[in-house]
Amino acid sequence: MSGTPFSGIRLLSAPGEVMMPRPATEALVDAAAERLGDRPALVADVGTGSGAIAIALARRAPGARIWATDTSAAAVNLARANVARQELGARIDVRHADLLDGVPSGLDLVVANLPYLPESLRPERPELASEPPDAVFAPGDGLGPYRRLLAVCGSTLRPDGAVAIQLHRRVLVWEAALLSSLALAA
Repeated sequence: MSGTPFSGIRLLSAPGEVMMPRPATEALVDAAAERLGDRPALVADVGTGSGAIAIALARRAPGARIWATDTSAAAVNLARANVARQELGARIDVRHADLLDGVPSGLDLVVANLPYLPESLRPERPELASEPPDAVFAPGDGLGPYRRLLAVCGSTLRPDGAVAIQLHRRVLVWEAALLSSLALAA
């Protein structure tokens, strides 16, 4: 295990096992923290990886209670270690789960930085060869994980809640009321 900086904190990392947090993802934390402020809020960080987003958000939004999920056992173990190291265990619950499985409903915000590059691009992206492939690439057009997430968010978010995702270094935010009309082009 090694360490990496992210959003003003130093996190344990596991190169090759869990995707390294990237500076571009700090914009997702900024957008989420701005939306939450310091008010009490229930948040889910889906695909938490090292826990970077959940931890940075907990530090910036002191009223947030966060559930961080990941399907990778290595990521869950690393995220738990990072949460403990930052002494945020009372506010961040890390779970080995798919999307929002086991996360309570009534969420104010869902944040996610899921895999979105098509698997077919893997040979063309040698700079990502050291990252776990399932943290970067997805079958088909690559957007399946986000489509699945958006489909389950409608029943989990509060009516005034939102989803914030990172996609191609951009942050996209959708209000819960708009989710039923939203479709990521295939």
